[in-house]
Amino acid sequence: MSKPKVLVTRMIQQENIDRLRERFDVEINPDDRAYTKDELKQKVAGKDAVLSMLTDTIDGEVLDAAGPQCKIVANFAVGYNNFDVAAATQRGVILTNTPGVLDDATATHTITLMLSMARRIVEADKFVRAGKWGSWAPLFFMGLDVDGRTLGLAGAGRIGKNVARKAAAFGMKILYTDVKPDPDFEKSVGARFVDKATLLAESDYVTLHVPLMPETRHWIGEKELAAMKPTAVLINAARGPVVDEKALARALKDKVIWGAALDVFENEPAVEPELLGLDNVILVPHIASATPETRMNMGRIAVANIVKVLSGEAPDTCVNPAVLNK
Repeated sequence: MSKPKVLVTRMIQQENIDRLRERFDVEINPDDRAYTKDELKQKVAGKDAVLSMLTDTIDGEVLDAAGPQCKIVANFAVGYNNFDVAAATQRGVILTNTPGVLDDATATHTITLMLSMARRIVEADKFVRAGKWGSWAPLFFMGLDVDGRTLGLAGAGRIGKNVARKAAAFGMKILYTDVKPDPDFEKSVGARFVDKATLLAESDYVTLHVPLMPETRHWIGEKELAAMKPTAVLINAARGPVVDEKALARALKDKVIWGAALDVFENEPAVEPELLGLDNVILVPHIASATPETRMNMGRIAVANIVKVLSGEAPDTCVNPAVLNK
């Protein structure tokens, strides 16, 4: 009897590949790049499961190319804005993600971006490498203080709360906005629940932790940037389209806010060209979860979901639970 067929759209840790190969016939993308849409449609054909990346658009067209035997698409990510959830549910395909295991790494990365922008670390590093450093000076590369300043969290889910706990070590005052207050969270770090306008007006640092939905697309735009302090810093390690990059570039160029740091972008891997020439923004290539342990755990969850579904069991982290009743 032939083994079920699994496609892995990018190379992941060998240990997780080996787990799949113990049970399945596994095909792996050998190239260090994402498949094009046409390539993906060709590769998914006849597969029983797909281990996908955020760079893979999984829509009705791709699922139809896979065929009716395809039972699961397991994302190697906590986000799943690359999924057409309705199309998959209609076709009886289970979709999964990898929540929980990214929280520490992403929160630490967010704090790293905040500190790096505040103290102009990337800008100063470039300065030294370019051979421009002549001598020390008392007003040289003046940055911003972090200790005792106000941090505004746009979203207080697992990652937002983790950022708050880390920021509390700097004595930061915590503001947050979310769908509803969380008294336990407020008590744990002294956080204050506020509306969006208050968060933007009072925060020295604004970090974004909202999921990508129609109502959060361009959650930060020209109006919101104008409402922030001229000394404020914006950090986005959530989803790229949450920020209007063109508006952000204008705001940074005109010194409407002091700086920004972006781990994610509207149209990855493309970046708004106006941002590339600015020194008051840090740009990194979607690496918030990029530690060996975190990526290993993401792979373990994705593999476990595939194993369970192809064994006739429900997965642990289904994002379209309605399909389980079909």
